[in-house]
Amino acid sequence: MTAAGRFAPSPSGELHLGNLRTALLAWLFARSSGRRFLVRVEDLDRARAGAEAVQLRDLAAVGLDWDDDVVRQTERTPVYEEALGRLAAAGLTYECYCTRREIQEAPSAPHAPQGAYPGTCRDLTEAQRVRRRAERPAAIRLRAAVTEWAVTDVLHGRYVGVVDDFVLRRNDGVVAYNLAVVVDDAAQGVDQVVRGDDLLPSTPRQAYLAGLLGYRVPEYAHVPLVLNAAGRRLAKRDGAVTLAALAAEGVSAEQVTALLLESVGLPGTLPEALAVFSPSALPRTPWILDPVAPSRLHGEAPRRP
Repeated sequence: MTAAGRFAPSPSGELHLGNLRTALLAWLFARSSGRRFLVRVEDLDRARAGAEAVQLRDLAAVGLDWDDDVVRQTERTPVYEEALGRLAAAGLTYECYCTRREIQEAPSAPHAPQGAYPGTCRDLTEAQRVRRRAERPAAIRLRAAVTEWAVTDVLHGRYVGVVDDFVLRRNDGVVAYNLAVVVDDAAQGVDQVVRGDDLLPSTPRQAYLAGLLGYRVPEYAHVPLVLNAAGRRLAKRDGAVTLAALAAEGVSAEQVTALLLESVGLPGTLPEALAVFSPSALPRTPWILDPVAPSRLHGEAPRRP
């Protein structure tokens, strides 16, 4: 299977400028390296009726194209269960009955990283499991053999993060994101993952799990976010930050594409940007988006490093 990059939004609503900027960068990373570019809808947890169609429309409006059919996670449960079964057969999973409150209130295991699951249910006896099953459904956790793992990121270099006994399937039966994303990337031939740098802390868990499942670990590139004037992650409450809202203010999709490309120091059309694209020239700091005026979009593009 030809190597691929991807953009994988959750269909919880319209894409805002931060999402679209990341999508453009993922496309540029993939196309500049001769990879396929895929779109995957990560709808296991958050899906709003009609959101997927709007998101795909907006991706096309800013000039993106993609290869193959769009994949939806809700259609792939048997694939996730097969991977979970392999981990269970290898003795790498266990049932967990803890509530969030119990986890928060439990003392941390000795030498465990802050925020790591303390292993409360790791070594329960069978009798204890039977009793707990009668009280509440079980989640399935990974039985990790490490407490941290290192990955190499194109923009951030070597990054070491926490790996604990993270959840693989929730107690409502829904497969957890960390398992689904690893299985999907391997199945689709995705060997390049470009996404927002807020997801960098979860990457060591995913890379470690990929190794346990015998998958090749992708190349990672975690790109800076778009922040509002207060330095917080961009959200729809920040004004006209979606294509539909901007169109109502007289800003075209082509203008949005140009603005987003210029924010990373690239020419304002995708063909021009692709011709000169270089990951090493990308900014490493967030882009602060100025407020949106009725007739035009303000944004201060960062200087090229």
